[in-house]
Amino acid sequence: MQLNQAVLDKKGLQIPQAPAPVGSYVQCVRTGNLLHLSGGISVNGDSAFYGKLGRDLSVEQGQQAAVAAILNRLGVIKAELGGFAPLRRIVAVNGFVNCTPDFTDQAKVLNGASDLLVELFGAEAAHSRSAVGVVSLPLGVAVEINMIVEFDPAQL
Repeated sequence: MQLNQAVLDKKGLQIPQAPAPVGSYVQCVRTGNLLHLSGGISVNGDSAFYGKLGRDLSVEQGQQAAVAAILNRLGVIKAELGGFAPLRRIVAVNGFVNCTPDFTDQAKVLNGASDLLVELFGAEAAHSRSAVGVVSLPLGVAVEINMIVEFDPAQL
């Protein structure tokens, strides 16, 4: 898959360095031709989103939080695979939205991440997805995303 750098530039976004784990886990695990990524939170440099959707943040701010989280995951993929050339498919994106009990727009929030992936990589980035509302997330962040991607081991 080719990363469309022009999309990042136009949106004023960048893929950060892979963050170090802040607990007893690793950022990703390779098995076969799949890379399973741990949850990444909605903190990415100056873009940090804390609080609950439905109380502290709007859907649009939630979408920005999802973008911050997915950019963190892309940083992990880039570090693990040495770039995006070995990437073959985004298989699954699972998102958790810190929200009030009456908030029902989790899917709209996660569209921020899903839409960006398709803009950056094209149709191969279309993926299965879960969008789950939760009562709390680590550090009080707004969004956490984990994912599974397929890669070509011959390209490593």
